[in-house]
Amino acid sequence: MYKKLISPSALPWLLLLGAIVCEIVGTSFMAVAARSDSYLGYAWMAGALALSYYLLSLALRAISVGVAYAVWEGLGLVGLTLVSVWLFGEKLVPQELAGLGLALLGLACVTLGETHDEEAAA
Repeated sequence: MYKKLISPSALPWLLLLGAIVCEIVGTSFMAVAARSDSYLGYAWMAGALALSYYLLSLALRAISVGVAYAVWEGLGLVGLTLVSVWLFGEKLVPQELAGLGLALLGLACVTLGETHDEEAAA
């Protein structure tokens, strides 16, 4: 019989992951464009950030807005920090590393605390 490639409960999280990747890409292009005065960089930034918000809005159909926004913003922060170290040669001090670790811990707590409709009905 036919099997679905993606379970319905995983799709919103994949959309959210796509939104996070687009946010990281868009914000990275913002940094590139600001440093090089490239109008093309600003166009890529605008397109990637618009797609990020669109994918986030689709994910909100199944994930609560507080959880989705926290995950989107938190993982975007961590991802963008990694990109800034890797691509732009920025350095992190121990306080920044500790803050990123605490942000990830907070994201885990928020995400694990989300209730689902099936659980709420029980």
